[in-house]
Amino acid sequence: MRAVRSLLVFSWIALSVIPAGIVLLFLSLFVGAGRLWWWIAVPWLRAAIAAVRLVGGVRYRIHGWEHLPAADDNRRVVLCAKHQSTWETFFFPSVMPHPLAFVFKRELLRIPFFGWALGRLEMIHIDRSKRSEAWNKVARQGVALMDGGKWVIMFPEGTRIERGKQGVYKSGATRLACATGAEVIPIAVTSGRCWPRRSFWFIPGVIDVSIGPPMDTAGREPEPLMREVEAWIEGEMRRLDPEAYAAA
Repeated sequence: MRAVRSLLVFSWIALSVIPAGIVLLFLSLFVGAGRLWWWIAVPWLRAAIAAVRLVGGVRYRIHGWEHLPAADDNRRVVLCAKHQSTWETFFFPSVMPHPLAFVFKRELLRIPFFGWALGRLEMIHIDRSKRSEAWNKVARQGVALMDGGKWVIMFPEGTRIERGKQGVYKSGATRLACATGAEVIPIAVTSGRCWPRRSFWFIPGVIDVSIGPPMDTAGREPEPLMREVEAWIEGEMRRLDPEAYAAA
């Protein structure tokens, strides 16, 4: 039964992204990225999360929502999140009060419909083989996007990490925040409990999302700040999902 539910959800996602992408691409000829975000991207993402919940049996609960600035608060923000699954890449944009700008490898732009749509939503795509050039682009576009009302979201470990494991936290997100005067908001998420990485099967259950207090970057250095982000996220992961770390 679990396999059937998972197949239904993934089939819907695969089929629905095509018309949604076509509509978004067509409207991009007439309206800006902000309207495309709220009119097309967010409704589709919310529908996907609803399908995962209603059909796949994957629910969620949010802790620390009060730590997020309000929709009318235009301070610069960099979200630093744990990355265990594809789930959070759908979830975070669907619930945040501000549009999000992901930092992602430019190869994703080649994915039909999904990648093409990403290219129209004013995010930051980089060439990872050109590190210096990539950083300059992140800093330059990050300032412009944050001043335009977006929040930048980055996964410090760089890739999806197996449940109960810890990756290497790189300081790119805190480097951007320190360079731009943005606040850093750490986020722990136990998505690997219900949607394991590299898996197409859902495990019914509850995903916990814990949002930490904003961290001021004034007078801070990127590396020590990232160690603070890492300590908060990993400590919270072990509190939220202790059985996953029991053998560690």
